[in-house]
Amino acid sequence: MPTPFDDTPSADPAFYAALPTKHVAAGWLFRDTAGRVLLVEPAYKDNWERPGGGVESNESPRTAAQRELREELGLDRQPGSLLCVDWRPAVGGTRGDALRFVFDGGLIDEDTAASVVLDPSELLSWKFVDAEDLEAYLIPTMARRIRACCGATSTIYLEDGRPVS
Repeated sequence: MPTPFDDTPSADPAFYAALPTKHVAAGWLFRDTAGRVLLVEPAYKDNWERPGGGVESNESPRTAAQRELREELGLDRQPGSLLCVDWRPAVGGTRGDALRFVFDGGLIDEDTAASVVLDPSELLSWKFVDAEDLEAYLIPTMARRIRACCGATSTIYLEDGRPVS
């Protein structure tokens, strides 16, 4: 009888070291009672974002989303369902290709909104924005991604913010 396999990597470590890497980020989609989307204004760049950020080494996207929410807004919440995975092509001279995970954050009611505490080294402000106004705040890819997530009834796969069938 053969020896059963386990989860130990079976190839030479040099094989794994030569594999490409991707930038991975995880974020949230929060809405208010009017259906508007929560956006945050970073202190380190011009365009707004959704809450979230980069996934650290040996950290799951779900755990990263939780950590980023605590760091950025002072909220401790379990992510809801995975709304989308979005593959982004490389941006020449800036970064390689990337994966973006968006989790459902649910509703932010008045009490939760009142408990938000911004980290001033990361965020200047936050606000709820109507979905039709996203392009005034976000880069086009993120506006497409958030809009796709707003209409999602199950997890969706996107490429550069666009659904792929």
